[in-house]
Formats: sequence, structure tokens, C-alpha cells
Amino acid sequence: MSLRTDNTNLIKTEAKRLGFLSCGISKAGFLEEEAPRLEKWLNGNRHGEMRYMENHFDKRLDPTKLVEGSKSVISLLLNYYNPQKQQDETAPKISQYAYGTDYHFVIKDKLKLLLQFIQEEIGEVNGRAFVDSAPVLDKAWAAKSGLGWIGKHSNLLTQQVGSYYFIAELIVDLDLDYDSPTTDYCGTCTACIDACPTEAIIQPYVVDGSKCISYLTIELKDNMPTAFKGQMDNWMFGCDVCQDVCPWNRFSKPHQEPLFNPHPELLDMTRQDWEEITEETFKKVFKKSAVKRTKFSGLHRNIEFLRD
Repeated sequence: MSLRTDNTNLIKTEAKRLGFLSCGISKAGFLEEEAPRLEKWLNGNRHGEMRYMENHFDKRLDPTKLVEGSKSVISLLLNYYNPQKQQDETAPKISQYAYGTDYHFVIKDKLKLLLQFIQEEIGEVNGRAFVDSAPVLDKAWAAKSGLGWIGKHSNLLTQQVGSYYFIAELIVDLDLDYDSPTTDYCGTCTACIDACPTEAIIQPYVVDGSKCISYLTIELKDNMPTAFKGQMDNWMFGCDVCQDVCPWNRFSKPHQEPLFNPHPELLDMTRQDWEEITEETFKKVFKKSAVKRTKFSGLHRNIEFLRD
């Protein structure tokens, strides 16, 4: 067995030990297939007010421009599936991924440990950790490294565990064994397209971000467009509809990460509790949550929009 294969196995074993669902590796380089797709998506203004998507176009497509001398993209998945639901079925809904501690903190810590392990066990390896806050096309790299395929709703999908997981990367200057992409198993299914409350999936594999409920409730800073009145399916932060209806998610298994468990009060809050929420309660319930991103004013705006 070659040293490269030894190193690859070492990294994948440690990733599993740290709690990652799976680990796949691709050769760092320019994403040729993604370039025209990304350009067309941006030119069609599908990103709405997410102007940051226009920045660092070259870096988004080529990790060697992000990490000098990089040779490998190590893609990792971390499960967040939680079968628990909010008790009050009439209460405004919050996306599962935001139930517990902000995933950025949880994953960054695990990635740092993995990089540290690589440096201790393998030697002088330079690299950087990324959790969707930098110009890296997470899903493209995960698909390229065989962790799943990009479904018609534009999320990464796997036959074994569906799509309720976060994607992160380590980009390193180390040659490793590379994985191959997997097959697309969406077939003729259009469940996600048919179920999207705002018809944001404008064609298979193409999402108009400016119509997506996640964008409207989190990214959009202005007032909610009146065109979406009555179409929000009672979501106040994020949206899980396209994942909830996906047949592959019947294979989802509950996560094993205590930090992703919901704040004790979160799932018990009633519709009235949400409608009367104070900034003090917001700060307590969402102290370390991804929901802080929308701020109290943003969440309040979303709840009011659902009420009117």
C-alpha cells in the first residue's frame, strides 16, 4: 500500500471518529462544469440580494486560489437530522438545522481537530477549514468526491442517509487518493419541485434563490415582498419542505451530536409565544443558534408577515 493510500485511510478513519457522517476527497483544481452554470445563475439574478455570490468568482471555482499550493479538497458531511418537531402544529416553523448550537462553531472545531491530527500524524501539511462562510462550492466538491449527487432541489443527496447534513471542507497541500462521483438517483421524481410553496425550483436542478423561503426569511433584509403573502407555509426561519418530501430522506437517522439538540424551550413554544416573543426571550433561546443571523428584528418581521 502506498503512503498516499495510508494517509487517505488515516484521514477518513479520524473523520469518522470525530463524528462526521462521511468523508470524500477530490483533486483540487478548476471546476470546469460549474463555471458556466454559476455564471448563468448569477446573470439571471437568481441570487437576489445575496451580492456576495458575485464576489471572488475565480476563487469559488478554483480552491488553489484560496489555499496556495493546495492539492486536495477533503469534503465532510455532518448529520443534523432531528425527528423531533415543534409541539404546536400551528406555530411558525423553524428549519431543523437551526434547532441547536450554530453549526459553524460545531463544525469549525471538528475541522480544526482533523487538521491538527493530519499535521501531527502526517507531517507539515498546510490547509484551511471551510464551513459555507467562504467562497467554496461545497455541494459541487462533495458530489465530485462521491459523497452524493446534487438533487433536483439543488441539495446534496445520498441513498443511505438522504440530505439532512451540513457540508464542510479542508483544503490541503497534500496529495491523496481521490474518490469518483456517484450516480444521480433522482430519476423521474419531481416531489421537491411539486411541493415547493413558492415555486422556487424553476426547473430540475435550478433554484431561483430569490424565491426560496430560506432566502426570504434569512438573507433578505428588506420588507418581505407582498407577492409571497400566503405562500410561506408558516416558515419563519428557513424551510425544510423540499427535504421533507424527498423519498431518500426516509433513510435519515437521528444525529448523534449533543450540541445540535434543541434549546429546551424551543420546541414547546406555542404560536402565541412566538407572536409575543421579546428580545430577551430571543437572546435566551437563540443564544448560540444560527437564528441569531436574522436578528430579533428579522425574526419579528417574519412572524408578523405570517400573521397578517
